[in-house]
Amino acid sequence: MSLRLPRPAISRLGIKLFVIILVVNVGIAGLVFLAVSRSLDRGFIDYLETTQASRAETLAEGLGQEWARRGGWQWLRDSPPAWQGLVRQQLWPGEGPPAHGIERRLGDARDFVLHDADGLPVIGLAPDDSETASELHWLPIEHEGEQVGTLGYRPPQQLMARMDRIFLSRQQRNLGIIIAALGVASLLLAGGLAWWLGRRTRSMALATRRLTEGDYSARLPEQGRDELSRLAHDFNVLAATLEASREARARWVSDIAHELRTPLSILRGEIEAMQDGIRPFNEDNLYSLSQEVGQLERLVTDLRLLSQSDAGALEVQLAPLDLAESLAAWLEEADGWLEDSGLELATDIQKPAWVRGDARRLRQLWSNLLDNSRAYTAPPGRLEVSLSHEGDRVRITWQDSLPGVPEDALGRLTERLYRVEDSRNRASGGSGLGLSIASALVKSHGGAMHASAASLGGLCWTIEFPALEDDLPSR
Repeated sequence: MSLRLPRPAISRLGIKLFVIILVVNVGIAGLVFLAVSRSLDRGFIDYLETTQASRAETLAEGLGQEWARRGGWQWLRDSPPAWQGLVRQQLWPGEGPPAHGIERRLGDARDFVLHDADGLPVIGLAPDDSETASELHWLPIEHEGEQVGTLGYRPPQQLMARMDRIFLSRQQRNLGIIIAALGVASLLLAGGLAWWLGRRTRSMALATRRLTEGDYSARLPEQGRDELSRLAHDFNVLAATLEASREARARWVSDIAHELRTPLSILRGEIEAMQDGIRPFNEDNLYSLSQEVGQLERLVTDLRLLSQSDAGALEVQLAPLDLAESLAAWLEEADGWLEDSGLELATDIQKPAWVRGDARRLRQLWSNLLDNSRAYTAPPGRLEVSLSHEGDRVRITWQDSLPGVPEDALGRLTERLYRVEDSRNRASGGSGLGLSIASALVKSHGGAMHASAASLGGLCWTIEFPALEDDLPSR
């Protein structure tokens, strides 16, 4: 089932993410504000300097022509108000100055000073006003190569001071609005992201806690295709695996108890019968008791082998070995047992087939497979065993005749204590550990083993081992 979250709580991770994202965005916005403000300030002043110098040069050229036409500067001394009209005429001939803005301010007649050729003021500063004159920039006014006066104009820094930095204030205000909007967007983004990520991680933390408490039914919703979704998927796979493992462990303990109960019950019944005098204490009855003890011993041995396999402590001594020779020799020995069980044996073994293997463990593997075929193949039956090379693998095919195995049960045949029939009648088979042991032995040799339906109508086992090519013994 999916994990149900409790009432939303404050997530520490969410708070940290919120603060980090917000501080980073505000810091970046502040740096951008400072950088853009400085760039605007410097760029605007450069623009003013260029524009003011260009207008001063234009005005100086026009004043030189006006000086020639008027024959001097006396008319401006006699009529100072004419200076404003003259500046407008020279800077904006025919179209007039703009109604407002920086362009109009740069063309203000009050920002220009006119001196004659002798340095005497015509319009503007007095001769003794040296402090203010030193702050001005001066251009010569010439006519036909002769300097007839000088034109002074205020530098942009003074214009900015006088205009109270109107333009930059306006631009900085607009930039401030943008930065504030960015801050609000960062606030919303940080809050939303922190809430979303905090909620996802909080659900994972709660689900993990439930796993540690033994509740393996916890599941996380898998939404999207991001890393968190893949993590949720992996978590669900882990939870399902743990849940299946717990169920298998419980079933394993129950099945072991059942398997042990049967021989123990038989032993107890026979011993009590001897004690009560119902059965005589003789060699035949002692042999029956010995058979049950042997069955218990085999079961305990099988369980110990599987336990060693699970712990990775199964003792296997690998060495170069001709698998084909080992299998053929063992099948030749077992031919008599097969005849007694009503099974006909057919082999197709390609020699040699060198692998790294343990001869003792491989004989145990062949024995378990043969016991399974003898126990579950109806006589008269047939057993076919073949061995072939498939690239860098050695493949063994072990198949028998009817009866077959349902397709949905093929994948469970190597489960411990699993048998296809529902009953636990020991007459129809062994303890249910033989195929589990066979699978463990194959894996200990680096091989693989899987079941399928046989062409003979029964069960087919396909076993593959890695072939040995470089370490072949010399002959």
